[in-house]
Amino acid sequence: MLQNLNKNLPRAIGRLSRTVASCNSVRSLFTVRQHSRPLGLLLSVPSGFSKQTTHVEALRLNASSSNRSVATDLSMIRNVAIIAHVDHGKTTLVDQLLQQSGSALSEERVMDSNAIEKERGITIMAKNTSITWRDYKLNIVDTPGHGDFGGEVERVLSMVDGVVLVVDATEGVMTQTKFVVSKALAAGKRPVVVLNKMDRAATIRVDEVEGEIFDLFMSLGATPEQMDYPTLYASGKAGWATRSRTGGRDNLIPLFEAIVSSVPAPPGDRSAPFSMLVTTVESDNFLGRILTGRVRTGSLVVGGRLNALALDGKVIEEARVTKLMIRQGLDRIWVDEAAAGDIVGIAGFSKASATSTLCSPEVTEPIQATPIDPPVLSMMFGMNSSPLAGKEGTQTTFPPLIKRLRKETESNLSLVVGEPKGESVEVRGRGELQLGVLIENLRREGFELNISPPSVVYRKDDNGQTLEPLEEVTIEVEADHSRIVIEKMVHRSGEMVELKDVAGRSRFTYRATSRALFGLRAELMMATSGTAVMNQTFHSYVPFKGQLEQYRRGALVSMADGVTTGYALAMLEARGQLFVGPGTTVYKGTEHDEMWLPRSACGVRRTSACACLRGYALL
Repeated sequence: MLQNLNKNLPRAIGRLSRTVASCNSVRSLFTVRQHSRPLGLLLSVPSGFSKQTTHVEALRLNASSSNRSVATDLSMIRNVAIIAHVDHGKTTLVDQLLQQSGSALSEERVMDSNAIEKERGITIMAKNTSITWRDYKLNIVDTPGHGDFGGEVERVLSMVDGVVLVVDATEGVMTQTKFVVSKALAAGKRPVVVLNKMDRAATIRVDEVEGEIFDLFMSLGATPEQMDYPTLYASGKAGWATRSRTGGRDNLIPLFEAIVSSVPAPPGDRSAPFSMLVTTVESDNFLGRILTGRVRTGSLVVGGRLNALALDGKVIEEARVTKLMIRQGLDRIWVDEAAAGDIVGIAGFSKASATSTLCSPEVTEPIQATPIDPPVLSMMFGMNSSPLAGKEGTQTTFPPLIKRLRKETESNLSLVVGEPKGESVEVRGRGELQLGVLIENLRREGFELNISPPSVVYRKDDNGQTLEPLEEVTIEVEADHSRIVIEKMVHRSGEMVELKDVAGRSRFTYRATSRALFGLRAELMMATSGTAVMNQTFHSYVPFKGQLEQYRRGALVSMADGVTTGYALAMLEARGQLFVGPGTTVYKGTEHDEMWLPRSACGVRRTSACACLRGYALL
């Protein structure tokens, strides 16, 4: 019985804390005091359950009420971002930090609240929460790991004073690792390094990965203080961290201690006028916009009047604060007051957006936002003009699309929407995945779209020379497939930077232009039976490299209106990659399939599999 009691104790205390925080009638009768252990006086835990006992020690909760009026002392606040390459386990680690601080989790990856995030298993938007541990308030920001969403990482660094760099102990330093570390070091943040997935004893390569991290910090010009980073060995999935490879694997207390000791307290003068840089924007059906950021100076109470300043210092609007919100664990907590060092959401503004400065009326100088890297890809968005228009979606006119895209740019700073040209508009982003997620969100909202193929964004230097984006791409395949990678990158004029063996697989690092990488991921997946892992990130702009070698492709297109059948598609599948499945409504001219043809192929070839499909060699 005692074993079950100790096992379920963190969840029980988390539920009790949220109940106290949300129920006025209970709060009027008693209060769970800050950092107390409400059930500790009632329970006696046998010494045999040392692991559970240590977890109880970590559960020092702050059952914040919705009427909090006294802010936490600045010296007891730590603001930290969790940064990593995609799939290195940072969101799972955040889950364990929440759970071991008293939050009851109903599912895994609770910080990934967006539907597409849950489906794809990646973090797309940066999100913040806070936990209380041993009198310290830890504001934690979970950031995306994919390079296409690097703008989220760049902007949240202004909210934090340190970072926890999570690195897979097997994969080591990857493309996005280099990107996030470079941004964190340039912003002067103090790092804490966590080698994650240490429970995979058969594949980890700790010495090599530690060397890679040290070399990365040196190459990026880290200061002596930044080079003096603590290294922890952890398993986010199992919920433990240790300062040595052979240390006890009980809980995450060593990570909590490293954050408190290595990350400095936030600066700020609470007696000065209020100022805050807006970092993220979210919408609420009842409150409107909620602008979130870290309070730089001063303090604020509900009902106070603030100005919103643009980057040039012009007043965007004046408004009265209707609500103040902080996040604790998985909950929103409405408070009456916020002060310097707090990460808080403010409701009451209708025009202010990310990069705006919210401040007292006497403040006239805005807080300068950190510049983010420019978009490198563009696509043309328009309304569906096919014969099937209006049969599935609810938004079929152009003005609502423009309005929706403009709204997206208010919170997604790395997205740029141009001026409409007729019934289409150019949208620029950081990569194919970012634009793909935007398109999927629009589709789910009922928009029917025409989308152009992606193209790169060119620039001109001071001498008028055309520049194009260069990307660093990492491709990891089985050793037997190495020839395929080399062959495909040679055709794309890629420059090999590094080749090494990682856990029995070959890892290639290339630099190639963005336009050369279009379609490469799909080709690698087909050629390696889905075993290839490809990651890419923006490197720099370089002089235009000239025309690339073109492939000759064939296509299967529909000859008539109708519905595709499984029998016909099965006969055509051997000819290439199908774009449609059985039961799909098509019309004359719909492209169904892509065929790779030899260089000598020419002329027109008919397929015999289906009377309504025809194959063409596109010359």
